[in-house]
Amino acid sequence: MATIFSKIIAGEIPSYKVAEDDRFYAFLDINPLAKGHTLVVPKREVDYIFDLTDEELAAMQVFAKRVALAIRQAFPCKKVGQAVIGLEVPHAHIHLIPIQKESDMIFSNPKLKLTDEEFRSVAAAIQSAWAAQHA
Repeated sequence: MATIFSKIIAGEIPSYKVAEDDRFYAFLDINPLAKGHTLVVPKREVDYIFDLTDEELAAMQVFAKRVALAIRQAFPCKKVGQAVIGLEVPHAHIHLIPIQKESDMIFSNPKLKLTDEEFRSVAAAIQSAWAAQHA
């Protein structure tokens, strides 16, 4: 059975896409810790990130780096934090979160409640920065 992320990648469930290539898909987390909180997933359905091949894992990190650069450009921050937890959805994924301090990465922190318009604006800002990188 396809995961929710596979359904998002296939367009069966809507998402706020920020970047995509032939192997990876990046979209906004709908329960963000900060504006710009993005998930990076492989299009190939794999539950555990370390079950990806070495080449896939390396390529996913490079893709995530490019997304992080776009996030940082769109939402100035000290750094873009990265977390891999992988228990909430059985599909490998990386959280990219703009942070000002370490405690911004605590997943039990209150989540932002954004409107559809705010999500669209956040996604558009990251998409624009992503496009500028690839121009």
